[in-house]
Amino acid sequence: MTLTATDRPDVRGRVLLAAPRGYCAGVDRAVVAVEKALDHYGAPVYVRKEIVHNKYVVETLAARGAVFVDETDEVPEGARLVFSAHGVSPAVRASAEARSLQTIDATCPLVTKVHKEAVRFASDDFDILLIGHDGHEEVEGTQGEAPEHIQVVNSPDAVDDVVVRDPERVVWISQTTLSVDETMETVRRLRERFPHLQDPPSDDICYATQNRQVAVKKLAPQCDVVLTVGSANSSNSVRLVEVALDAGARSSYRIDGADEIDPAWFAGASTVGVTSGASVPEVLVDAVLARLAELGYGDVEEVRTATEDLMFSLPRELRADLKAGGAGDPRPRRDGRRALSVQPV
Repeated sequence: MTLTATDRPDVRGRVLLAAPRGYCAGVDRAVVAVEKALDHYGAPVYVRKEIVHNKYVVETLAARGAVFVDETDEVPEGARLVFSAHGVSPAVRASAEARSLQTIDATCPLVTKVHKEAVRFASDDFDILLIGHDGHEEVEGTQGEAPEHIQVVNSPDAVDDVVVRDPERVVWISQTTLSVDETMETVRRLRERFPHLQDPPSDDICYATQNRQVAVKKLAPQCDVVLTVGSANSSNSVRLVEVALDAGARSSYRIDGADEIDPAWFAGASTVGVTSGASVPEVLVDAVLARLAELGYGDVEEVRTATEDLMFSLPRELRADLKAGGAGDPRPRRDGRRALSVQPV
C-alpha cells in the first residue's frame, strides 16, 4: 500500500508501515466473542481481566455494556462471564463453576495448546520450565495447570537460579507473546545447564507474534524512528519496541494512540516506521498515520513479510447459543482467511 503526498510542499519524509500488524486471530476471536455476547444476551456481560491488552478495545467494550472484573467473586452468581484471550487456571474455572457462572471461554487456542502441553508433561513427571514473565495473566493461567511441576524463567539471566529434580527430565515451554530472540537465548542457556532439556512439540510463541517481529526487523534498519501502537501491558507490543532497537532503529517508542506522539521525536528524521501489537485495532494505526502526515510524513509504504489467513471459530458455548437463536456463527469472514475450529477443553 502506498499513500503519496506529492502535492504537499512540507513533506519531510516517508513512513514504512509494517505488515502484518494489529489484530491476530486469537484477539479477533476474543473481541468478537464479547461483541456477539452483548448483542445476543444484552448487557451486562462480565469479562475476567481485560479481554485483550489494549486500552481502546477495553474502553470501547465497556461503553457497550461489558463489565471488567479481576476475579470471579466480583461477578453476581449465575451471571455470564467471559474468560479473556490470555487463559485461566483450573482454579479460576472451579471458582466460576462454584458460583454457577455461565462462562464463555475466549482463551486463544494457541494459549490452550500450551496449557495442554503443561498438563501432559506434568503427567509424565517432568520439571517444566515456563519461559515468560511472572505476573502476566497468560503465565499465571499456564502455571496454574501444574503448579507443582512448573517454574517460571523470566529471562536469560534467570537461568542460573533454576533448580530441577532430575536434569534428564526437563522440558521448556513458553508464553506465546515473547521476543523470539530472547526466548531462544534463554533456551540456549538452559540447554548449557541441562543438556537433556526437551523442546515442546511445536513453537509456543504464536505465529502472529513472530510475524510482527520479523516485519519490524526488516524495516527497522531503514528507520530513524519506529512507533509501535499498543498498550503498556501488552507484552507483544513492548517486545516490538525492543526488537526495533535491536534491529537498528535509531529510536523506538510505544504509544497507545496518535495523541501520544511527540513531534520532537522526529527531529532530523527522514524515515519513520510504524507497527502495532497483536491486540490493536487498525483504526488506531490509521489515526497515527494521519498525525504523521500532519507532521510531514505523508508517503506511506507498506513493508510486508507475511500474509496471515488464519481465523478461529467463536467459543463453542457462544456458538451453541447463537445457533439455537437462529444466528448460527454470524461472524463475517475476512477476505482470504481460512477457518480453523480449535476449541479450548
